[in-house]
Amino acid sequence: MKYYIVDVFAENKYEGNPLAVFIPDRNIETTEMQKIAREMNFSETTFIMSGLQNNGGYDVKIFSPDSELPFAGHPTLGTAYVIKNLLNQSESNEIKLNLLVGQIPVVFEDQYAWMTQNQPEFGTNIEIDRIVAALQIKREDVNCDFPIQVVSTGLPCVIVPLNSLDSVSRCKINHQAYEDILKDMKDVNLLVFTTETESAENDLNVRLFMPIPGYLEDPATGSANGNLAGYLLKHNFFHSNEISYRVEQGAFIGRPSLLKINAKKDVDHFSLQVGGQVITVSEGNWY
Repeated sequence: MKYYIVDVFAENKYEGNPLAVFIPDRNIETTEMQKIAREMNFSETTFIMSGLQNNGGYDVKIFSPDSELPFAGHPTLGTAYVIKNLLNQSESNEIKLNLLVGQIPVVFEDQYAWMTQNQPEFGTNIEIDRIVAALQIKREDVNCDFPIQVVSTGLPCVIVPLNSLDSVSRCKINHQAYEDILKDMKDVNLLVFTTETESAENDLNVRLFMPIPGYLEDPATGSANGNLAGYLLKHNFFHSNEISYRVEQGAFIGRPSLLKINAKKDVDHFSLQVGGQVITVSEGNWY
């Protein structure tokens, strides 16, 4: 199989979130795709399962090292980039991916790829004591003007507003406390954010912790930032129904990333667009 490695939401090579994209040249079973994803050991690996289909999309499967995923942000952008720029050399500015959550369009404008995420679903609010225990921070670190809430556009996460960059920097997962949360809400990520940023040109600083062995931190998370955009609109965080902003993520683990967000709310309908750059790192053959 031919495969590519790309960095997504990256301003430079070796930044952003790495992704492996495979193009199977034969029938391949789910069990083998899972083993390949585990061998790569990136947060996600994708497989382009078909050429252009009658519905205008390409069938794509997404795997973490442990399971198949219905949707994930940086794999969607990175795979669409590979299809457009490295496989089909498409002149169209839009590539559609057929994922388990449905068809997701990716639009290319200049050097940025933009995906439109599904409508957000707003879940339960989480008690502050459970969250501060899981993140090993203090109650006063949390911005209590806004709820701690589960939101999903395909992959759910708990969104936690914090008061400062210092609060964000001190987050460190307590495995047992996180596992207690996961007993009630299966496979939810933990996203923390603050308006205090490292770079003055950015608007939010975000960290995200994943419910995989070790509870690792993700350097750039498109799906969760789409969830966050829906949350910000629902709770009128920026005092506007139409928002555009920049998110910095990943610097705490040595993978600085930049995500751009355009979002708006019209009554109960949300338009959530997450964008970023994709950079090719390598290509090869899988034997």
